Amino acid sequence: MKRRQTSLKLPRESMAQTLSLIALLVLGAFALAGPSGVLAWTENARLLEQRQAEVKQLQAERDRLRNRVNLLDPRHADPDLVGELLRSDLNVAHPDEIVIQRK
Repeated sequence: MKRRQTSLKLPRESMAQTLSLIALLVLGAFALAGPSGVLAWTENARLLEQRQAEVKQLQAERDRLRNRVNLLDPRHADPDLVGELLRSDLNVAHPDEIVIQRK
C-alpha cells in the first residue's frame, strides 16, 4: 500500500503568505479608496471642472471691470458712462431732462 505524502507547511511559510496577502489587500484598498485612488480621481475631476468654470466666470468679470476702467480713463472718458455715473451717484440731471423714478 502506498501512502500519500502530505506536505505540511511550516508555520513560518504560512505566516509569510498570510502577511503577504494582508499587505496586498491593504495596497488594493489604498489603490481604490486612498487619497490618490480611483474614487478620489472622480472627485478631483469634478472639482477641476468646477474650478475651471469659476475661473471662466472670474475672467469675464475681470474683463468687464477692465473695460469699465478703460472707459473712465481721465484722458479720454466715455461721455455716456460719465453722464450715467453722475446721474446715478450724484443725483444730478440737466434742466431739460425728465426724471422717472423706479420702484
